[in-house]
Amino acid sequence: MLDRRHFLVLVACVVASGCSKKPSNSSAGDVLRVGMDLSYPPFEMQDKAGNPDGVGVRMAEALAIQLGRKLKIVPMEFSGLIPALKTGNIDIILSSMTATDERRQSIDFSNPYAFTGLALLVGKNSDIQSIEDLKKPGRKITAKTGTTGEIWAINQIPQAGRVVFEDQAACVLEVAQGRADAFIYDQLSIYKYAEENKATTRGLLKPFVEESWAIGIAKGNTELLGKVNAFLDDFRKQNGFEKLGEQYLKDEKKFLESVGIPFILR
Repeated sequence: MLDRRHFLVLVACVVASGCSKKPSNSSAGDVLRVGMDLSYPPFEMQDKAGNPDGVGVRMAEALAIQLGRKLKIVPMEFSGLIPALKTGNIDIILSSMTATDERRQSIDFSNPYAFTGLALLVGKNSDIQSIEDLKKPGRKITAKTGTTGEIWAINQIPQAGRVVFEDQAACVLEVAQGRADAFIYDQLSIYKYAEENKATTRGLLKPFVEESWAIGIAKGNTELLGKVNAFLDDFRKQNGFEKLGEQYLKDEKKFLESVGIPFILR
């Protein structure tokens, strides 16, 4: 017969053995937590029922399938994405984020999946014709918090007045109502907002800064980085970006082709 001490040792061994047999992905590793700002249609947004939708969401779904993990979209404001990644509250950022040298100091990025640039939304009757006109005294610009548009304005035209918002629709309103001379944002969004507000605004669509978007990954997580890059390669080969363009960006794609600009997703 086993005495009490030997019995407890045997139980501990059985429990430890049972735990060691659990699959390595049976805990939080089952879930791919993707940080997104869902206020950026048609890339990251909500459908009429309030469900996540858009180019980035479809990409995240395909990535989760390839990784064999369940997808969890974690909505948050754009300015909170990098802090959430650094603290481990999300696994990746897939939110139309420009891969800048400044951001690379705190997180890693995948290979690019989209190529765009900064453009301007100005008042319909404004005298502004280029970014150079914003360097004149008395100009006021608006930008979305934490974006490359805001960062560019801080670094390149610090003399200009500046007002920033978490919601880009508020930036558009500043220009439409004449409270700001220009909204600095990405080219496709400026095109869309100019089309939606033809009576009060116009777009200066030639990019004055070229950018690329990539997936953000925690610093040093080379294993996940390699898997994400492999996914992007496969997705591209399977014409995934072309299909998303037809689904979500058909008018924008037609416009870009008409002015000789390559399509953003490639």
